[in-house]
Amino acid sequence: MTASELDVVLRQAVRRLATGVAVVTVWHGDIVRGTTVSSVTAISREPLLVGVCLRDGSGLTEVVGEARRFAVNVLSTRQSALAGWFADPGRPRGLAQFDHLEWEPDAFSGAPWINGSLASLGCHLTTTVPAGDHNLLLGKVVTARNGEGGPLLHFAGRLHDGMLRVLPREATHPSGQVAALGRS
Repeated sequence: MTASELDVVLRQAVRRLATGVAVVTVWHGDIVRGTTVSSVTAISREPLLVGVCLRDGSGLTEVVGEARRFAVNVLSTRQSALAGWFADPGRPRGLAQFDHLEWEPDAFSGAPWINGSLASLGCHLTTTVPAGDHNLLLGKVVTARNGEGGPLLHFAGRLHDGMLRVLPREATHPSGQVAALGRS
């Protein structure tokens, strides 16, 4: 296998990671921004930290670094159009990008909390870590609200509705899996 072929295989394998989709927002002075991300994760329970990956050179990273505050809006399956909107480089800039949706400012960060989101988090930026061609923003969750619905997921380069089906307990316990594997 050539280095080029290996690179394709590695990238295809990483695309198999199913991730939630969110819109990260910031409001600092007269600057308001939002962008779609598919790299958000819970990092720690104590303190409650989340991690957000943004492309190196992202203007949003710079503004969050100055504001030290941001919001994460976890999108529901009903919000796939918002994922596309906030990923579109041709959308209006500033507050105008929020004109056609309902939102309210987060009490902590001041950043837009998008109505209808599965969850919204107001975060204090604790650190930014360079990570290859991205930056990992670590934020302490200070405020939050919960919505309802299923999660919008990103998998293999496409958006998917998060049809969740709870597995029976025996399917999630190693002894049940080992016994089933031994019979095949």
